[in-house]
Amino acid sequence: MPIKTGKGYIENLNKLSPEVWLGGERVQGLISEHPAFRGLVESQAALYDMQSEESLRATMTYLSPATGDPVGLSFLQPKTKEDLQKRRKMMSLWAESHHGFLGRSPDYMNTALVAFSSASGLLEDKYPKHAENLKNYYVYCRENDITLSHGFIQSKASILSAVISDNPEQSTAAKVHEINQDGYVVSGSFMMNTQGATSEEMLVYPQPIAVSESVNPYAFFFAVPSNLKGITFVCRENTLAGTSGYDYPLSSRYEEMDTLVILDHVLVPHDRMFLYGDEEMAVDLFERSHFHTLVSHQILCRYIAKTEFLIGVLEYMADCLDKSEDFFVIERVSEILITLEILKSIVIASEEQSELNEWGIMLPSPKPLYAANAYYPKIYPKIIETIQLLGSSDLIMLPKEQDFNSPVSRYLDSYLSGAGIDAYDKVNLFRLAWELGVSAFGGRQMQYERFFFGNQDTLMARAYANLSDREKYIDKVKRLMKNK
Repeated sequence: MPIKTGKGYIENLNKLSPEVWLGGERVQGLISEHPAFRGLVESQAALYDMQSEESLRATMTYLSPATGDPVGLSFLQPKTKEDLQKRRKMMSLWAESHHGFLGRSPDYMNTALVAFSSASGLLEDKYPKHAENLKNYYVYCRENDITLSHGFIQSKASILSAVISDNPEQSTAAKVHEINQDGYVVSGSFMMNTQGATSEEMLVYPQPIAVSESVNPYAFFFAVPSNLKGITFVCRENTLAGTSGYDYPLSSRYEEMDTLVILDHVLVPHDRMFLYGDEEMAVDLFERSHFHTLVSHQILCRYIAKTEFLIGVLEYMADCLDKSEDFFVIERVSEILITLEILKSIVIASEEQSELNEWGIMLPSPKPLYAANAYYPKIYPKIIETIQLLGSSDLIMLPKEQDFNSPVSRYLDSYLSGAGIDAYDKVNLFRLAWELGVSAFGGRQMQYERFFFGNQDTLMARAYANLSDREKYIDKVKRLMKNK
């Protein structure tokens, strides 16, 4: 089966009909038509439609080695620097389409699967069946253009319950209860399952919890359809205040729903289990797959697209307020432009310094990528602060579109216009800026970027761990000191 279209994506979601709860009520009817999900589904469907556009097909797809059909290029396992560049160009097109607001656009998890499946050779000696399962699943997702979410992060309460309990059955941490002829019975929950309700399948790969048992029930890696019996998605509060594209230009399109996904004695088929019981192997596979490095390459494409969009917002706001020549605007936007050029340089540097890893995958250099991962969460709040400071009270006094269709419209036209822009368009722009800097949608975006790949301690430690040239740098100092 070749690449799917937006229509195919929507049809697949509606057929699945997973158990989704929002605001204390179970979501009924077609998921693609529910107000909380409709805008996101339409935006994501547009991404899939890009793959079929004649002018974009060569950039968005490549020919499947299995069938010769076009498949999504984010499934490409890079073997050369040119492959990395192809992936970047494709992922950048998607990122530019959603302006960096979809943290879990399909290429994110496609890249994760590329990483994990490329390291399946690690499993072949001890667990040949699991290695085969992982390789087959990658092919299945590639050939069917499957939309994936993930379950990686458990609550602190669940992890603690496993640490203090001698009996796994008494803890709430995700675990395998039993293995039978049909598969593995699994229970547990995962936080931050972004887009779980709008994806077809889910990869589940928690950090294993250390136990003294020879077969660790907390160590596993598998994939399941989102509508499997026993799977429930509990949504966070919806940050979408309305569906109007005028009043809510960002959230009406890009409100990604995060969920707590609960697995209650879910039966995972044997051919969907990729690893079980081996704590050391679970840690080793994650690290030697170079998940963080490959996915960081995708993340950086999103950072660049988002930064470009935010610069556009600031410049447009400055024009409307006749402040383009103000030193505050020049200084702040210049700083963001410098950030943009740094990000662009980093992604190119990571590709130029790439090397083949032990699995024959061309791996972008982690050093510049991890630097970007630690750098951008510190910069993003300042960009949003610039929007808040430039917008000032104009971000507060914002009527809605229906006000322009009422008798008070003539007053709005008179008093809310900007420099070279009428009131209707100016309010539309500042409602967008309000969503970025003031609304719940903007607050979620801020928190998401701050903790996208871990807290600052984790990000800095990851960057520091890649200081492989430490001794070389110290030697420079020692040589100088010897030359007295």
